[in-house]
Amino acid sequence: MCFIGLCSLSLNITINIMFQLYSKGSNRCARFLETWKRIADFLEGTATIGMVEVGEVQMATSFAERKPTGQFFFRNGLPSLVALPSGCQTSDCLMRFEGDLSVDAVTDWFATSVIGLPRILYYSKESLVQNFMAKSGPHKVKVIFFSKTGERAAPFVRQAAKHYWAHASFGFVLWREEDFSFWWNSFEIESAPAVVFVKDPGLRPVVFHGSLNNSVLLDLMENNNQHELPQLRSVTSRKLGCDARGYSQAGNHVTSWYCVIVAGRLSPELNKMRETLRRVQELQSGGGDLSIDKEQSSSMVMALKSKRLTFAWLDGEAQEKYCSFYLQSETSYDTCGPRRDVTDEPKLFLVRYKRNETEADIEAEKTQKNKWNALLNEDVDPASQLVARYNGSSEIPEIIKWISQTISDGDTRDLPFYRTKTPDLVPEDSEPMWSRGAQSVLSKSIGVKHSFRRIISRISDHVGDPRIGPMLLLGALMSFGTIWLSRSQQKPHTQPGQQNESAEEDEAVKRRRERSRNARKKDKPPSMTDSEPKDAYQMPMSDSDSE
Repeated sequence: MCFIGLCSLSLNITINIMFQLYSKGSNRCARFLETWKRIADFLEGTATIGMVEVGEVQMATSFAERKPTGQFFFRNGLPSLVALPSGCQTSDCLMRFEGDLSVDAVTDWFATSVIGLPRILYYSKESLVQNFMAKSGPHKVKVIFFSKTGERAAPFVRQAAKHYWAHASFGFVLWREEDFSFWWNSFEIESAPAVVFVKDPGLRPVVFHGSLNNSVLLDLMENNNQHELPQLRSVTSRKLGCDARGYSQAGNHVTSWYCVIVAGRLSPELNKMRETLRRVQELQSGGGDLSIDKEQSSSMVMALKSKRLTFAWLDGEAQEKYCSFYLQSETSYDTCGPRRDVTDEPKLFLVRYKRNETEADIEAEKTQKNKWNALLNEDVDPASQLVARYNGSSEIPEIIKWISQTISDGDTRDLPFYRTKTPDLVPEDSEPMWSRGAQSVLSKSIGVKHSFRRIISRISDHVGDPRIGPMLLLGALMSFGTIWLSRSQQKPHTQPGQQNESAEEDEAVKRRRERSRNARKKDKPPSMTDSEPKDAYQMPMSDSDSE
C-alpha cells in the first residue's frame, strides 16, 4: 500500500522524511515558521524536510488521523509534524510528534525515536577525565565538542557518533569563560564553539574552532578517526594488512608484505615505545632527517612507498592470545596478559606475510594433497608468517636499521614457507543497542513506545465517539428489561389437596432414608473404635520381657 500523493516518490521509503502540515491562515503556524527553519538546519544530512498545506486535500488527508466516524482531524491541531522512517511502506509506521514545538524537543524526538541515534552526554571539567576519557577506552579517539548554549547534539553529530562508534567516542562540554585557562592548558581551546580530537598519548590534540555543519564534520572525522600510530584491532587488522587471512594495503598482486608491531600492557613504558615507533613512521614520510645512511634504510623506504609496510600497536592485555602467539618466550608474561607484577616490558616485532608466487604453485600444491592433509589444513591461514623480534635499544636509528635489514632479508633470501592458524583478535566493544535501529526492538516498522501510544490514542478516540453514549444507554435498558422480565414471571399456583399429597410424599422419602441408614449401621462389623462387647475377655500382661 502506498501513501496517497507519495506514490510518485517510491513504494518503499529509503530515506528519513519529516513533513510539517500547516495552514496559511493560522497565526500559530506563522509563528512556528522560524523554529521550523532552525529545525531544518539541524536535520541537514540526516533527513529530508517538506511542508504540506492543508488546502492540498489529497496530500493532507494522507497524513491526518481519522476518527471512528470517518472524519479526518489533527489531534494536536496545526502545525502538525509527521515522520516517515527509512523503509516505511504502510501507514502503520507513520510517526507523529506530540510534544512541545521547540527546536530541541523536535530534533531530539526525530533523532532518537525516528532514526535511532545515540544521545551524546555533557561533562564538566571535573568529570571529563574520569567519566568520559577513562571509560571510553584507550583504543578510541576522543572527540570533545565545546558548546556555548548547552543545546543537545545536532542530529548530524549524533549520526557521526553512530557511524564512527567503533573508532571514536563523543562528548560535550559547556563552555564557561571562567574555565578558559583550564581548557587552554588542557587542549589549547580559545573559545566555543570548537571541537578537539584527543589521539595518541603525548601527541598534541587536533583543534577546530568555529561552527560545524554535516560536511565539515565528516571531513574532520575522516582525517582524525584513527590514532596516528593505528591500533591493531579486530576492526582494523584487514585494513592495515596485518592479517594472514586478508591482503596487504598494496593489493592482491604483491607476494610479500610486512607489519611492524609494538605490543604491551597499557603503561608509561608502552606510551613511550608507541611514541618512538610513531617517530619512525614520521621520519620515513619525510617528517625529519634520518641520521643513518640512505642505503641502510632503502629497503624500508621502498616498502613504505609501495604500501607493503605498516606500523601498528597491540594491547597485550586485551589481546593476550594474539600477543602470546607471536611472542612465545619465557618473558612474554611481562608483555602479554593481565599484569602480574610491576614489570611492564613492551616488545617490538615484525611479521612477514607471504602468499604463493603463482597460481600454478597453488594448483600443484592442491593436487599433491590427499584428503587427510586437506582436512588438517582446512583452517590454516592462506598466507605464511615469519616473525622477527627486536632485541636492541630504543634508539630510533637502530630500530630503522633493523626494520630495513629484516625487510631486505625477507625479499631476497629463500626463507621457509610456514603457514599456521592465527588466533582471532578479541573485539574491544560489543555492538550497542542503538546501532540496531530505532524500530528493531518490537518489529521492523513500529517501536514499543510508538505502538503503545497508538493503542492509547485509539482507545481515547473510541471513548470520545458520540455514538458510544446511545449504544451504552441501549445496552443498559436491554439489561434492566431482561432482569425485570425474569423477576416478574409468577410461580405456578398449587391447590390445598396437592399440598397435602406433596407433604406425604416428602415424609415417606424421609422414612425410607432413615431405615436404610439404620440398616447399614447394624450390619457393619465391630472395629477398634466400637464400644467393648459384653463377652470380651482381657488377657493378663506378663511382667517379663523374655517370654
